[in-house]
Amino acid sequence: MEKRDFLRKCFFEYMSLVILFATWFLSCNREFDPPKSECDESIMANATYTEIKELYMDETVQIQENLIIEGFVVSSDEYGNFFSVLHIQDAVANPKEAFQIEIDIRDSHLLYPIGSKVYVKLKGLYLGKSGNVYKLGATFESFGNVSVGRLPANVVDEHIVRSCDDPSIIQPVKISIEKWNEYPSGILVSLDSLEFVEEELRLPFANEAEETVRTLINCDDQVISLVNSGYSDFQSEIVPELNGRVTGILLEGDLIIRSLQDMEFTKDRCAPFIDEFTSNQLFISELADPDNNAGARFVEIFNASEMALSLKGWSLVRFTNANTEISSTLDLSGIVLEGNKTLVISPNAEEFERVYGFAPDMAIGGNSPADSNGDDNLQLIDPFGKVIDAFGIVGEDGSGTDHEFEDGRALRKLDIDMANPNFTNSEWEIYNDTGAAGTNNQPQIAPEDFTPGNRN
Repeated sequence: MEKRDFLRKCFFEYMSLVILFATWFLSCNREFDPPKSECDESIMANATYTEIKELYMDETVQIQENLIIEGFVVSSDEYGNFFSVLHIQDAVANPKEAFQIEIDIRDSHLLYPIGSKVYVKLKGLYLGKSGNVYKLGATFESFGNVSVGRLPANVVDEHIVRSCDDPSIIQPVKISIEKWNEYPSGILVSLDSLEFVEEELRLPFANEAEETVRTLINCDDQVISLVNSGYSDFQSEIVPELNGRVTGILLEGDLIIRSLQDMEFTKDRCAPFIDEFTSNQLFISELADPDNNAGARFVEIFNASEMALSLKGWSLVRFTNANTEISSTLDLSGIVLEGNKTLVISPNAEEFERVYGFAPDMAIGGNSPADSNGDDNLQLIDPFGKVIDAFGIVGEDGSGTDHEFEDGRALRKLDIDMANPNFTNSEWEIYNDTGAAGTNNQPQIAPEDFTPGNRN
């Protein structure tokens, strides 16, 4: 063979190898159409979600009957915020029930896109419950406890079959934060007028490789948690500063979004919410140290205004005997006291109810502001640190004074309708076992000598 022919042959063999390699490379790197699970037109549901949930009797149970439910997929693992689970609900709009299905499949969104109608063949699956979330899947055992685990990948399509119908558009249920518990876990919901709390602005959605909870708040100062995966595609994205709508799966009062498209934040943030108020119509109206039962002590506070008053930031403090330093403090935050209503506070709720026949509005422990033995001094302090009302004189032991109510009672006179930061004896009817300084020497017996909860 001549040298020229030899070189030509080598060249063609080389080019053939190049073409073969290029063909292989391109075929391995081109985008494929998403895999499709086999749809089935012949399957029909024969059980309701309620009927299936009734099979759960406080422990994980395997379903033995040939039961089938149908549902619509509302979750998606496309952006990594969900992992190895499907959430299905019983209707496209206004769902009443939902299930979480544990599956050992990644990229399940390619098989079961959002809105897909699926049939779940339940025979052989396990039914369990975590909190108020009902789960279906295989079993998982830990320390002798059996719970629902992931369904192996090789049997998923034997139990979850996609309908041949085109995916539907799921209509999120519009809910409010204060009524989330009226809806089942696992459904798709939306909430309006939410924003991230101030202290979380400029933070990412999640810490890397950690499940992270961020806090959303509305303009009424109500909060709901947003749970984000540290492996999601948007983990490092900074939370938005604006206000808007959030759509997500509701799970025991928390929200989980599928992607950032579930957040529509285009509005201005809420104006600062003011829920701390002062008032000179909130005052101490009765103090009790019954002669026959120290367990029946109480303090009563009265709202003399017509309007309800939030007690956020308010406190009741006690100065024991002649102390000038506060001995105990009671935080009244969380209470809203209606107009012309009393707040009865007891250091011994069980004994109070036994003696007076009804439960106190607030139960606290001993040695508290409500557990005075009659020679202590009390102050009612507003959210801004101002003394609004007082009984007794700080630094003066009440024994033998005009503010002693030992074994007795101090009752604010009914014509008093305003607080007084300086104790004035003439505003009170005071009973004790000494009668000193113009008080009444008349020990008081519970329950007949006391009127907790009654300012009339």
